[in-house]
Amino acid sequence: VQLQASGGGYVQAGGSLRLSCVAYGTTFSSYHTAWYRQAPGKRRELVARFSSGGSTNYADSVKGRFVISRDNADNTVYLQMSSLKPEDTGIYFCHAEYYRNKGYNYWGRGTLVTVSS
Repeated sequence: VQLQASGGGYVQAGGSLRLSCVAYGTTFSSYHTAWYRQAPGKRRELVARFSSGGSTNYADSVKGRFVISRDNADNTVYLQMSSLKPEDTGIYFCHAEYYRNKGYNYWGRGTLVTVSS
């Protein structure tokens, strides 16, 4: 299983970006999928999660600004980020966890998001 994330870039505060993560070698419908981020000097943190059943949850810091969605037909999970702030800067990673067994989980390589003030 491979996860390939893309869509990161450089944007000014207040701008928007959409991240994509495509899964190869499996089908997303059987997985909980999520986006994490890691800012310089900080621990990796959960940003948003899309469960195998379709429920979503978000970190408090991004509620109302970010939206996670998933297209099972294309094996792709998205993160639409709006009203970006400098503190959103970091490497964004997608993650997939098999809904029946947490031991089967996978990370993408990450995509860098830089938000300037």
